[in-house]
Amino acid sequence: MDTGTPHTDTAALHARWRATAAAAGVPARRDPAPYAERLLAAWAEPWRRYHTTAHLADVLARIDVLAPHAADPAAVELAAWFHDAVYRPDRSENEERSAALAERALAELGADPARTAEAARLVRLTVTHDPAPGDTNGEALCDADLAVLAGSPEAYAGYAAAVRAEYGFVPDDAFRTGRAAVLRQLLALPRLFRTPHGAAHWEAPARANLAAELAALTALTA
Repeated sequence: MDTGTPHTDTAALHARWRATAAAAGVPARRDPAPYAERLLAAWAEPWRRYHTTAHLADVLARIDVLAPHAADPAAVELAAWFHDAVYRPDRSENEERSAALAERALAELGADPARTAEAARLVRLTVTHDPAPGDTNGEALCDADLAVLAGSPEAYAGYAAAVRAEYGFVPDDAFRTGRAAVLRQLLALPRLFRTPHGAAHWEAPARANLAAELAALTALTA
């Protein structure tokens, strides 16, 4: 799965946003294009190396696969567009600020208030990636967001390198310690993926990738 930005099809993303807005009930008299411009500009901020427009496109593609599982695929798509719209690697309130942005922007666009609230709830859920049992919308979004963990070893290496680049301001020793803690936390979860598709197709390769990265980090600190 691509973690860079050079080949991201922004025209396709603009078209996708228009379709998402229409599916979410945005009135035809409202022009969604300026919101796409602002969102895509945010996703293309220069300090991003992993949380880029390529990541957005990848999550949307995974949502296409998982949409039959979701109770409200349109809300899940809206949440995908906003889930990392505000992102600074040195801050901890990114998800909350992204959810607040979704609430403001979707209200301005005239989206259904209940769907707006659901999209914002889903964005906030990406803090933990721990949807409650039966939360099919949350399961679809979280699985789509974490699917990068299940890429080929080469793609996963690109993802890991992009994450390291985003945290380039952190010294190597501190980064390795923090990253290893994150990997151990993920590996300790009983399930990384909650949808049937994710469990069947992504769980095993994701765990193999996480374990390999943790072993490499551990070897460097030994």
